[in-house]
Amino acid sequence: MRNVTLTIDGQKVTVPEDYTIIKAAEELGINIPALCYDPNLEVVSACRLCVVEVEGNPKLQTSCSIAVQDGMVVNTETKKVVQARKDILRLLLDNHPNDCLTCQKAGECLLQEYSYRYGVTFRDHDGARRGGELVDTSSPYILKDDSKCILCGKCVRTCYEVSDRQVLSFANRGFDTKIVADADLSLEESSCVSCNRCVSVCPVGALVDKRMLGKTRVWDGESQHIQCKVCEYGCNFEVLADKAGENVAVRAEKPIVGRPLCLKGRMATEFMYLDSPETPYKKEDGKFVETSWEEAMGLTEVLKKLNK
Repeated sequence: MRNVTLTIDGQKVTVPEDYTIIKAAEELGINIPALCYDPNLEVVSACRLCVVEVEGNPKLQTSCSIAVQDGMVVNTETKKVVQARKDILRLLLDNHPNDCLTCQKAGECLLQEYSYRYGVTFRDHDGARRGGELVDTSSPYILKDDSKCILCGKCVRTCYEVSDRQVLSFANRGFDTKIVADADLSLEESSCVSCNRCVSVCPVGALVDKRMLGKTRVWDGESQHIQCKVCEYGCNFEVLADKAGENVAVRAEKPIVGRPLCLKGRMATEFMYLDSPETPYKKEDGKFVETSWEEAMGLTEVLKKLNK
């Protein structure tokens, strides 16, 4: 594959011709904001926050979807670009709950990060807000809060990466659009297997790890990266410690290609690394019920054989 050379914010960079602008900018250490973009997922250009100016084109271009070209000149922080990003962030915040002080995602929320970066704040208004009454607490593993959803679609796309799951999808249209599990069921009633793929890619607090709630914040303690050893995939998890140094939570890292994530691996990591692991749960007939650690990790038959 041949390389091309382009200029981004006055800096020349040479990259393969199949690169997009946002990927080429990363080579220069330029962080173009984006809410729906993930290099491991299909590009949909939904959030429009990654727009840039390309010389010779009168319209702003989405840097996540436009391929680089030889001699291309790109500007990522012009007045026009910054204003467009501010307008988008303003619309998102106008439809977002102002609970950043207590949100579990605070400190690593992309909407929070970009709003701070561009000086966009919450404002009072008497307009409608979408999804305020739709908080799904039925799962012991995932909390789904539609009032915080920005409809980036990352959760839907990552769920569809695994052919035998494909639980999440978009429902309704326009202002009533929302993310649903199966035929708009609760996470408990749905076919969701609690793998937490959706949680790991959500850029805001719409999908959070329920077993982490109230235990630690990103700035409180230390974390260590662990590779799961339950199967050959070797998915990546993060073990989080609190201020006292006690390991209190495990969360799944973003699933890279070929690593699907699963609840069994998550439970095994919790059992091995947490000082006081919570009770595990399993689904039976569309309901979550408490179970033993042996069953949660799929070791029941193995232990029976060993004991015998």
